[in-house]
Amino acid sequence: MNSTIFWMIIGMGVVTYIPRMLPFVLFKGKQLPPFIQGVLRNVPYATLGALIFPGILLIQEDIWYGILGAAAAFLIAWVGANVIIVVLGSIAVLTVYSYFF
Repeated sequence: MNSTIFWMIIGMGVVTYIPRMLPFVLFKGKQLPPFIQGVLRNVPYATLGALIFPGILLIQEDIWYGILGAAAAFLIAWVGANVIIVVLGSIAVLTVYSYFF
């Protein structure tokens, strides 16, 4: 590995670390309003939806595969499960669907 790639990796690490570190430094010891806490609590679900929704519409083989995966993810998220549980649950439902159909 040459030094350019090494310094590029170090730079990318610093660039991704700064936005993650700044909220901890700026808001240390401060309480956010309940509305802001609610918005921030829903960011993972909104991000998950933004990443997955285009894939549901653009699936080539079986459209029901995308619709079933989205429905499973929506229902699991609606129950209030963690984002990881939503993803794993949707994967499990699609695994069972692909096994039987």
